[in-house]
Amino acid sequence: MSDQAARPISLLKRSGHTARRHAAEARFRTCGLGAILIGLLALAMLLASVLGSGLGAFRQTYIHLPIHLDEAALDKSGNRDPKALKKVTTISYGKVIAASLNDTVLQAGIATQGLTKDDIAGIISREAPAQVRDMVLSDTDLIGKTIQVRLLANGRIDGYLKGRITAATAARDSNVSPAQLQLADVMMERGLMSLDFNAAFLTAPDASDQRPEAAGLGVAILGSAYMMLIVLALALPIGVAASIYLEEFAPKNGLTDLIEVNISNLAAVPSIVFGILGLAIFINFAGLPHSAPVVGGLVLTLMTLPTIIIATRASLKAVPPSIRQAAQGLGASRMQAVFHHVLPLAAPGILTGAILGLAQALGETAPLLLIGMVAFVREYPGAPPEGLFDPASALPVQIYNWTQRADPAFVERASGAIIVLLAFLLFMNAGAILLRRRFERRW
Repeated sequence: MSDQAARPISLLKRSGHTARRHAAEARFRTCGLGAILIGLLALAMLLASVLGSGLGAFRQTYIHLPIHLDEAALDKSGNRDPKALKKVTTISYGKVIAASLNDTVLQAGIATQGLTKDDIAGIISREAPAQVRDMVLSDTDLIGKTIQVRLLANGRIDGYLKGRITAATAARDSNVSPAQLQLADVMMERGLMSLDFNAAFLTAPDASDQRPEAAGLGVAILGSAYMMLIVLALALPIGVAASIYLEEFAPKNGLTDLIEVNISNLAAVPSIVFGILGLAIFINFAGLPHSAPVVGGLVLTLMTLPTIIIATRASLKAVPPSIRQAAQGLGASRMQAVFHHVLPLAAPGILTGAILGLAQALGETAPLLLIGMVAFVREYPGAPPEGLFDPASALPVQIYNWTQRADPAFVERASGAIIVLLAFLLFMNAGAILLRRRFERRW
C-alpha cells in the first residue's frame, strides 16, 4: 500500500481534485455571467439606437398661424353650397395659407432678406391645405373669418429643429435653404412655431413621399388589431382543442405519431412559406381581397397554430398523472377529469403559450408582404365584420415600407413605429407573465 493510499482523507482539508472542480464551477459561473452581461449590453445598444432614432417621431414641429379664410377665394358664390365647396381644391387653400403666413411674418417684423413669398410659404407642410380644407368642410361658417390654426411644418424644417438637418446640408438640399432655417429659428423665438407632442403619429394614416411629417400609424395599428382578433378567435380554440385530443384522447398509433411529427415540423417552417400558402389558397383559390386583415389573420393563424399546440401539450403533460387518477378514482369520467381538473391546472401554460404565439404573429412581416399588405393605404378600414375585408396595413409592414423611402424623415418614422411595436410586444409578454402568476397552482 502506497503512502498516498495510507494517508487518511480529512473532510476539513480540500483535496486537489475538489479544488479543480470548484475552480471549474467558478469559471463556468463567470462565463455564464459574462454571457448574460454581453446579452444585456447588446440589448441596451439596440434600445439606445432605436430610441435615439425614433423618439423624435413622437414630437412634431407646428406653425401657429392666424388664417383669414377669404370668401372670395373659397366660396365665390357666397351661398355655402357643400357641393361647390368640395370642388375647391387644396391649391386655393394653399394660396390662402401662404398669404396669411406672409402677412404674419411681415407684421411680426421678421427680416426676410433672401426669401421670396414662395420660400416663406415653403416652410409649411403640403398637408396643411388639406387640413384647413377638412376644417372648412366640417364647419362652413368658418369662411370669411380669421381663425387660429396649428399647421404642420415642412419635413426639412422639422428635421432641422430636431438636429437631423444642418445649415451645411441645407445648402446642398433643393427642398430647403439656409435662409428658411434662419426664419424657422426666429419663428421659434417669437412663439410662431413650436415642437409639440405628435399624437397624430399614432392615429393618422400613411402619407406620400412628399409629406413625411404627416405620416402616421393609424391604419397599421387598426390592421394589426384586426389580424390579432382573428388569430385569437381561431388559433386559440383550435390549437387547444387539437392539443387536448392528441394528448388525452387520441390513440397512440402511427397516424398520431405522423401528426405530431408534422406539427413539430410546421413550427420550424419559415414564415414566408405560410405567406405563399396564404397567397395560393386564400387569394388565388378562395378569391379573398389582397391587403385585407382577414387574409393576414388567416395566414398568421396557420403560422401560430403549431406554437400554441406545442405549448398546450407541454402544459398538459406537466400536470401530474395522479390528478387524473384521483379524479377517475372518485367516479369522474375521462372527459370530466380533463376539463374539470387537468385543463384548469394547465391554464397558465396554455395562456402563456397563446400570448407568446400572438406576439410572434404580431411581429411577422414576410407572409404579409406576399398577400399584398405592403400597399399604400390611406383609408381606415371599417368596423368588423365588414372592415376585415377592407384594405389595411400592419405595423411590421409599415416599418418595412417606411425604410424603403428616400426621405430621411421616414427613417425616424420607422424607428418610432418600432418603438410602438416593441411596446405592444412588451405589453403582451407582461400579460403572459401576469396570467401565469394569476392562475398558477402548485402541488
